Amino acid sequence: MAKLDIVATANAMVAPGKGVLAADESTGTIKKRFDSINVESTEDNRRAYRELLFTTKDSGKYISGVILYDETIRQSASDGRRFVDILNDQGSLPGIKVDMGAKPLAGAPDETVTEGLDGLRDRLNEYVDLGARFTKWRAVIKIGDHIPSRYCIEANAHALGRYAALSQEAGLVPIVEPEVLMDGAHDIERCQSVTEATLNAVFNQLFEQRVKLEGMVLKPNMVISGTDCPKQAGVDKVAEATVASLRRCVPAAVPGIVFLSGGQSEEEATAHLNAMNALGSLPWELSFSYGRALQQSALKAWGGKTENLASAQAAYLHRARMNGAARTGDYSAEKEGELAA
Repeated sequence: MAKLDIVATANAMVAPGKGVLAADESTGTIKKRFDSINVESTEDNRRAYRELLFTTKDSGKYISGVILYDETIRQSASDGRRFVDILNDQGSLPGIKVDMGAKPLAGAPDETVTEGLDGLRDRLNEYVDLGARFTKWRAVIKIGDHIPSRYCIEANAHALGRYAALSQEAGLVPIVEPEVLMDGAHDIERCQSVTEATLNAVFNQLFEQRVKLEGMVLKPNMVISGTDCPKQAGVDKVAEATVASLRRCVPAAVPGIVFLSGGQSEEEATAHLNAMNALGSLPWELSFSYGRALQQSALKAWGGKTENLASAQAAYLHRARMNGAARTGDYSAEKEGELAA
């Protein structure tokens, strides 16, 4: 098989007006989502829910790619079509989560390192055969009284670099995801400091491990107040602080940045992205790679019932459209009323 053009793929993933759907929830995570709507997390139910999302008409206008889970990339829709083929027909690139999750970091209480490098080269080659065009690996950085340690940041940055290099070797675009968690009482200034330290460490490792920056996509957290911080930063401050950190830390060679939502509500995540893009011209495309912030309304509307398919797809398409508008700074609260209209 000829090597895929990773630069062309990376640019397609951050095409104007589009972003990435994160549908790579692990079996444990999607069980929690299903529990919230009283639906049993069986393979059939998981397949039916993903089919609902992937077959939504016109979703490809706003969704450039979809991150899949190992189970999902092997599944087919009820009519027998492979999910990978459905996404390609929609104009959305199929991707795959390849890490094995965050595990306790030896010698660093309360901190983690993401595992999954063992056997990764062989798994990547299999995913290419299954139709994947890009990959994702998430590192988790927690803020606390005495953390994150430099040790934790460097260990995760090193793993991200190795993963990215192996992905590009296989002809796949790596989504590099260093997530500084929102959990905690820290203020936005503390989040900004940790985010910048993390991004600097990650790009140092990407350089050291010969990763081609033009053939990757960055998926960072927004610079935002901790969930328990008594004084929450407003939308404009989040936008300004996030863009300032990216300007300081992210080389212009990176084609695009797709933010994670990290526990924000659907409308918050869209408003923050919109405010960033309203700041003017930037070296990279600023886009989205949301999970809950694209799916939550659709999940509730579906409720595990076939008769709710149309309303659930309408809710998903609406959120995709709203985030598409945020890509150019054209989103507004008034647009949220379009679905009801």
